Amino acid sequence: MKKYIIYTGVLAIGLLLGWLIFGGVTTPSIQEGEHQHELVETSPSSQIWTCSMHPQIRQPEPGPCPICGMDLIPAGDTSSEGLSPNQFKMTENAMALANIETLKVKEQEVSPSSLMLTGKIKENETGNALQTAHFGGRIEKLYINTTGETVNKGQLLALIYSPELVSTQGELLTALEMKTSQPNLYQAVRNKLKFWKLSDKQINDIEVSKNIIENFPVYANVSGVLIDKMVEQGNYVKSGQGLFTISNLNTVWAEFDVYENQISTIKKGDKVTITSHANPNEKIKAKVSFIDPILNTATRTVIVRAVLNNKKGNLKPGMFVNGVLNIEGDTEIKTILMLPKSAVLWTGKRSVVYVKVKGEAPVFEMREVILGNLIGSEYKIIEGLQVDDEIVIEGAFTVDAAAQLQGKKSMMNPTSGVKPITGHEHHVGSITSTETKTDTRLQVSSEFQEQLKAVFNGYITLKDALVGDNPQNAKNASKGVLAAISKVNMKLLKSNDAHSQWMAFETAMYSAANSISATDDIKAQREAFIGLSDNMLKSISAFGINQKVYKLFCPMANDNKGAFWVSAEEKIKNPFFGSSMLNCGNVDSVIE
Repeated sequence: MKKYIIYTGVLAIGLLLGWLIFGGVTTPSIQEGEHQHELVETSPSSQIWTCSMHPQIRQPEPGPCPICGMDLIPAGDTSSEGLSPNQFKMTENAMALANIETLKVKEQEVSPSSLMLTGKIKENETGNALQTAHFGGRIEKLYINTTGETVNKGQLLALIYSPELVSTQGELLTALEMKTSQPNLYQAVRNKLKFWKLSDKQINDIEVSKNIIENFPVYANVSGVLIDKMVEQGNYVKSGQGLFTISNLNTVWAEFDVYENQISTIKKGDKVTITSHANPNEKIKAKVSFIDPILNTATRTVIVRAVLNNKKGNLKPGMFVNGVLNIEGDTEIKTILMLPKSAVLWTGKRSVVYVKVKGEAPVFEMREVILGNLIGSEYKIIEGLQVDDEIVIEGAFTVDAAAQLQGKKSMMNPTSGVKPITGHEHHVGSITSTETKTDTRLQVSSEFQEQLKAVFNGYITLKDALVGDNPQNAKNASKGVLAAISKVNMKLLKSNDAHSQWMAFETAMYSAANSISATDDIKAQREAFIGLSDNMLKSISAFGINQKVYKLFCPMANDNKGAFWVSAEEKIKNPFFGSSMLNCGNVDSVIE
């Protein structure tokens, strides 16, 4: 018994000494998941480093992320104590490492007598003429083959073989022999040919030569520029079918988008000074000729139009132009809020910024804003910010990533939590008639661009399968897209913004391609293709692939809200409808 008492005493003394010596040390644990990395538990004063893109990484020292190679950042305090549900903290050290810069919003003085506008040159629709086939037949020869060619009135455009005309010419020669005895029959046959737009001279030539003309010429009705060629040599056409659209570009339209809160200051006849991006030193004087009576509910804008003289041909449809609208009446100097465009994050219809909440600790929250016109490198703020609000102007993507990691409201998720964009969540916004917004090309290595180009090539194969109405080929091609995405090495990206953007695009494209590979329903494939195209376009715009890429637009896709796709060729081959509307769409722009 005495021996057990001694053993117990020794054990108690050992435990006490062990606790005194080692009591503050805990055993490391392992985080399980797709990637296993050691989680180090230290005293509260020790700094833990994590990856903004892969929060499961927890290391005691700074360095590259073992998954993506991105520089680790200090793990901030994610506690929401004392913060609203949409607010989150970042440490000063994390802000410095991420090169986050902020700026206070200030008022700027402007004169209400002038309003800055941005817009595009469009062809004057009143000068457009549709050249049609006046009789049915086969196009034997085309004499004008490319859009942009100049056309003069009376110019030979095509030769058409028409069985009806051949037959009617035979009737004319027969009626000619009975002209004296049956003048009404003779005149009826001549009138029939005139109905098909044959001139008296052409009919008289047939009568004199007694020869039947097999291929009849089609002459231009107006002068102008060919803007649409709707047929190819060898096509069969029906009477009344459109062959060409010819536009008289001696006058063109300058169309501007004006926000609804500015409409009341504009009236028909107001003077506007216009400059084009192609020739900014030339000022064109014009007047407002049209104000659209219908508001675009998606962009909250109306179209304001001016007619411009273009006899020299310097203004090309599609050119971007700026306008300064002179408003009569109030000349009092007023103030407006302006916002650097580098602060804005775009996601579909929404434009958001990150605001640093006043206080000692760096606390941020996302704020949705409504923007006005872009003036230089700044946007006019219509709604969402106030004077002295401190906003993030550099490193906004890094701040957004921190918000996502802490489950807060972010660009990708307007409510809370981390939620990537998928192919079914695509929204066409108000950027250049549903244009995707990417202001600057990020500097990345040529090796990364080649890997992104492989994704684009897989995308083209998928697009061609949808154009061909082949869901099985589309399913197989989507697997090629998934394979190409998985081979992209994000460690090649050296900047935080490049990392953040690619992570968002990669997640969205992978989700959309995966959805296409999981179904044989071509309608569902085309719905997912909308999201894939949107993020493919954003990726190419942000990083480039050292290749000319055409950005194409279909106004009838996405339930008539419109959708973009990208192609290596300019010719329209619509993947959203295939053969049912193969040529529906237009070239929006070219990315190089």
